[in-house]
Amino acid sequence: MTQRVLYPGTFDPTTNGHTDLVRRAAAVFDEVVVAVASDTFKIPLFPLEKRVELAQMIFADLDNVEVTGFEGLTVDYAEKRGIRLILRGLRAVSDFEFEFQLATMNRRIDSKLETVFLTPDEQYSFISSSLVREIARLGGDVSQFVHPSVASALSRQIATLHSPAGSRADR
Repeated sequence: MTQRVLYPGTFDPTTNGHTDLVRRAAAVFDEVVVAVASDTFKIPLFPLEKRVELAQMIFADLDNVEVTGFEGLTVDYAEKRGIRLILRGLRAVSDFEFEFQLATMNRRIDSKLETVFLTPDEQYSFISSSLVREIARLGGDVSQFVHPSVASALSRQIATLHSPAGSRADR
């Protein structure tokens, strides 16, 4: 039986912490589906298509990793794909309460769905997409926190947003 796991998130942007988790999961599971969420309570910096494209570029060397976008509930997408495991990352104890609630809610919606947790390597435990976006927005160097292609895309996106013609509607 093939062990498949779904790693859902906004990946706005994909950080080195996300990359670490996917690469480690790819060594444990037969297939990892990185599912980039379009529907989110967050207002993403990048449109869905760009987030998927960047993640595909980062994981192109991993034959057992698929990157795809999705809409709607994660549990519905997992069911549609026939996946019974969800992967979530825990950076710190502070993540646990939210992730525990999410896992419990998902299992309540679909009792056949299980959540597995991985912690990133300690060198990535403090990195979050929101902090990376904020550093980039304020002109800081994010190259140590993200893949080089993501750092370039962030720089271009921030420049576009700060240009006189740039606005969130232009993305």
